[in-house]
Amino acid sequence: MRGVRKAYNPGTPIETEVLHGIDLTVVQGEFCAVVGPSGSGKSTLLNIVGLLDRPTAGTLEVCGEQTTRLDDRALTRLRGHSIGFVFQYHHLITAFTALENVMMPMLGAAEFANEAMRVRALALIASVGLTAWQDNLAGNLSGGQQQRVAIARALAMGPALLLADEPTGNLDTRSADEVFTLLRQFNTERGTTVLFVTHNVALAERCDKTIEVIDGRLTG
Repeated sequence: MRGVRKAYNPGTPIETEVLHGIDLTVVQGEFCAVVGPSGSGKSTLLNIVGLLDRPTAGTLEVCGEQTTRLDDRALTRLRGHSIGFVFQYHHLITAFTALENVMMPMLGAAEFANEAMRVRALALIASVGLTAWQDNLAGNLSGGQQQRVAIARALAMGPALLLADEPTGNLDTRSADEVFTLLRQFNTERGTTVLFVTHNVALAERCDKTIEVIDGRLTG
């Protein structure tokens, strides 16, 4: 990010700028905590990095591609193939099984099911320790199990970058530690870059570096 600003209702009397000239470089393979008080701009920052929102000004390069001038179709393609998302709430389809939820990104990309997708989904379910629960409906899993499925789903397309917005916020201490350890494992073994938004100081201290956002600006 170079000089990234984000304003809502620009050019109107109620214009509000929430990011003020952000300069940020995250190196491939880093595991970075993003911290700061509520309302500081953390989620807005993540949404821009994840190509869910566009900056009002400045430039953003993701996985070597300059995104500023890409149209919506190109942004969707880049996002779908290069970026994975895990949120505080898992956003699983509760009427589908764990395995079917993990297959969803692949189905959306290829628009048809095949055995290769199932094999990949099975491997991802195994990697998060849920083989025994792969055919259970997502709505019948515990909170920690649901978040593990969400992580497997986020990795379905083999993204270079994983964005995790408070993924442990709704979990008990043990489940939170298990989810963090799992994210760290994928970061270490696959070289997946991780931006991990958290209010948990203990977890932030276990990351490679900390990005602190206060009042829409980076500190330090």
